[in-house]
Amino acid sequence: MDRIGRRPLLAALLLLFSIMGASADDGAIIDRWYSALLVADRSELRELLADDARMKLDDIGVIQTKQDFIASIDEWQGAVAGATIRHRIEKSANGETTVLACYDFPGNDTLMRETFIVAGGRIIASTQTAVAQDCSDY
Repeated sequence: MDRIGRRPLLAALLLLFSIMGASADDGAIIDRWYSALLVADRSELRELLADDARMKLDDIGVIQTKQDFIASIDEWQGAVAGATIRHRIEKSANGETTVLACYDFPGNDTLMRETFIVAGGRIIASTQTAVAQDCSDY
């Protein structure tokens, strides 16, 4: 391959590696999110959310701002006591990551599909939708 023919190939490879790196970084952010959510770590959750983040809870028709979400953590802390959260990334591309998450509370469990949009190392949007009333399909 001549020198001119290699430039587009090199550019394509660089783009591919930068996209792969961004997806890996997004995965690390998602891992941090669920770790912080499990222990209701307000500081970490504040750090992970962009100032203008929007959290959409499809099943109850609620959209929360970052401030609304952080304010709800006191109630969440009681609900999550003794729980576990398992999650796995279903797909991740172009800053959008879709996760299947099992919230296993002491009295019940629920399976959720959650989509995160990450930009600049922070979550700018999240949508949460119930998939099942138990985690048998996880």
